[in-house]
Amino acid sequence: MDLLLKGGVLHDPENGWEGPAEVLIRGNKIEAVSLSLGPVDVPFWDLQGKIILPGLVDMHVHLREPGNEGKETIATGCAAAVAGGVTSIACMPNTDPPADNKEIICYIKERAKRADLAKVYPIGAITRGIKGKEIAPMWEMAQEGAKGFSDDGNPVSDSGVMLRAMQYALNLGLPVISHCEDLSLAAGGVVHAGNHGYRLGLPVISPASEAVMVARDLLLQKEIKGKLHLAHLSARESVELLRWAKGAGISVSAEATPHHLLLTEEAVGNFKTEAKMNPPLRTSADREALQRALKEGFIGVIATDHAPHRLQEKEDDFLSAPFGVIGLETAFPLLWTKMVEEGLLTVSELVDRFSSAPARLLDIPAGSLKPGAPADIVVVDPQAEQVVSGERFFSRSRNTPFEGWRLKGYPVMTMVDGDIKMWQGKVKGFSEDFPEIKSILQTRR
Repeated sequence: MDLLLKGGVLHDPENGWEGPAEVLIRGNKIEAVSLSLGPVDVPFWDLQGKIILPGLVDMHVHLREPGNEGKETIATGCAAAVAGGVTSIACMPNTDPPADNKEIICYIKERAKRADLAKVYPIGAITRGIKGKEIAPMWEMAQEGAKGFSDDGNPVSDSGVMLRAMQYALNLGLPVISHCEDLSLAAGGVVHAGNHGYRLGLPVISPASEAVMVARDLLLQKEIKGKLHLAHLSARESVELLRWAKGAGISVSAEATPHHLLLTEEAVGNFKTEAKMNPPLRTSADREALQRALKEGFIGVIATDHAPHRLQEKEDDFLSAPFGVIGLETAFPLLWTKMVEEGLLTVSELVDRFSSAPARLLDIPAGSLKPGAPADIVVVDPQAEQVVSGERFFSRSRNTPFEGWRLKGYPVMTMVDGDIKMWQGKVKGFSEDFPEIKSILQTRR
């Protein structure tokens, strides 16, 4: 549709824009951005008091389909995404069967096209079956549209296999997304090796289990010089290694999740499985190290690691319950409330880490509102306030550790390729009362 967004404040760090702006959309692209475009004969939306951002890009999402549609489907995951202002998703390959071949990559793309909500970019498996032994057909998956490779959920423990995978990915120009975990150090653990975990008497996971693999991958990257991305870092030791790598001229990117940035091991409480994740929640010192690294750019990406599970699975005892929490619908208001409003990040820094930087890393057309770019936009009301309730989620799962938190800064409109997919909390194709958009826009007289 043709539409003018006026009266809002635009934050587009990729193009250096931070301030009042009018954005003209023609069809599926941005036609113009200006302080004042003058008379334009298209419907408009007056955004006084609201902010305009490039659509968020979440490069670490588990959509579960194929194989575990009871936890999430591509359609419900995409609905959760646009509800949270996310217009582009990179989905991890640990499905059932795994996305370790071109047929599954094609299947995911077709299902996403049918859902017609967020854009979905599959990540192919590094190894066949995500078993860490034999390298998957990376070239074939890249030809089908895979935007990177990962065995996320499992580390590639064999250093020789990881080295060859990084070499192949370099030739393809694609990133390797590493799940950094030494299983011999983490085996059987379910919580951080800290005071809280010991007090509960649970098997623990040392931060060394992450840092050892971070160190290994950094040394491999020093040799290969490819595109290495470290997923869901949680430990200050990992941050220290990142600082060393940057000083040594090693090119590497890394991500942190909202839950690791905002929570500590105490969130586990008395065996609360909603706070069971891998890597585990760690100490306040670890959290502060992650926040500093994010502010300084050593960690350049925020990603949710959205990991849906059935309610009955998370209601199991703590040892048996699966790792993982969901995050697509809560990430932005969490970061707005707990980081932007508290002065830990500026708005433009948040947009860079959660939109522009992951778009650059994946080399996808997102993270920017320059003329000619796809009209992937999120409008946020910084005063919109709501209590987190899983009952309102579009995701099929409810496993959030943030239930009951009062947050601000909720997205009120999400647009993908010029088409409004979410409006005032309602998602196109999912909400029966999703409005006829033309009826709620204004027309110039």
